Amino acid sequence: MGAEAPRALRVLMPRALLDPQLQSLPCGNAEGLLPVQLDVADGAIAAIHCLRAAPGQLLPLALSPLVDAHAHLDKAFSWASHPNRQGTMAAALAANMQEAEARTAEHVFQRGERALEQAWRYGLRAIRSHIDSGGSMAEPSWRALLELQQRWRGRVDLQLVALVPLSHWSSAAGQRLAARVAAAGGLLGGVLGPPMARSHQDRLHLHALLKQADQLGCGVDLHVDESDANPALGLRQLVAVLQQWRPPVPITCSHASSMGLVRLARQRRLAEQLAQLDVSVVALPTTNFWLLGREGDHDISLRPLAPVRALQRAGVAVALAADNVQDPWFPGGDFDPLELLRFSSCVCHLSPWQRQGLQPFTTVPARLLGLSWDGIVRVGAPADLLVTNATSWGELLARSPQRRVLRGGIWLKPPSSQQCDQRLASLEEHAAF
Repeated sequence: MGAEAPRALRVLMPRALLDPQLQSLPCGNAEGLLPVQLDVADGAIAAIHCLRAAPGQLLPLALSPLVDAHAHLDKAFSWASHPNRQGTMAAALAANMQEAEARTAEHVFQRGERALEQAWRYGLRAIRSHIDSGGSMAEPSWRALLELQQRWRGRVDLQLVALVPLSHWSSAAGQRLAARVAAAGGLLGGVLGPPMARSHQDRLHLHALLKQADQLGCGVDLHVDESDANPALGLRQLVAVLQQWRPPVPITCSHASSMGLVRLARQRRLAEQLAQLDVSVVALPTTNFWLLGREGDHDISLRPLAPVRALQRAGVAVALAADNVQDPWFPGGDFDPLELLRFSSCVCHLSPWQRQGLQPFTTVPARLLGLSWDGIVRVGAPADLLVTNATSWGELLARSPQRRVLRGGIWLKPPSSQQCDQRLASLEEHAAF
């Protein structure tokens, strides 16, 4: 699987990812980074020591492996056969429907295997994937991804969400699907608000979904307001329903894109309501920036995106995720979490040296997915690290970093396209002190 296990590592780590109860560790430098030695034994962290770096000594910046809270493995890597060169939402949907008609379990298995392999070697430890779950593609897609879920258990945790029209949950077929999804440990999903046409029955269908989630004890993750029209319509509908009855299950709103177009006073109020109702948000900047704001006659470019910092200030748990990878909805991406972090630092004004700039990729999505480890490096935690060749946040943001991934105290082989530079090679060769 990889190179020999190190006994100790000397790295720069964000203080925000180190045990807050460890009072012997100081706050770190101006970038929130702290030089530490991590002792490793039996695949776990055995001790954490603060280091005094010698003048001129450069240590590699390391993170705990990251978490992607929203992906679509069933359609990943399908751009080559079903491109959307218009780049519009309507064209993406049309290409997606065409591709789905020919989708097989073998297609989904191959795509999922490729995605998980790349995610594993790039430094992701968990992914939540939505699955198109209506029509003929549903059964083979679930069969393939449930097999991959077992195959990758212990390496990349895979959580699955059933994505169907909201009205489906009000039908007998929807009740059967909900039972199967819950039995598989999955979540119930759907699309609320634009680009779906508005219906006076939306709230009834949403209530039916929440009722089934409550009865089955499974979480909910909705695609909400992925549009630049009727800003925050879906969120307002959800809030109205939840203020009448809030079931005791985790509820996540993915996208919430058009909330970014709401006037600031209403935006703050809506963020406060989401926080009061314990609704989490997953922002998806790559797909949203690619698809949205292309159509219409605008004097300025409207690029709808969930207002991450406003939501955080209100106390909403916010994660950032990659969403679509090389499919009709977005032609780019590669399941590389550091590329998402670098992109998001710009478009979302998130500074990774601040705790709230790093949490959307680490501890918050870990909590949303209910993972057993929150990603904080402490004694007894897994010896899992993503070690880059950057020696500061500035270096990491300046260029795509090379990296090595340590899992269970063992170095993984890097993605085939990536060669390690001298600094990382030296780290692996001389990691034992």
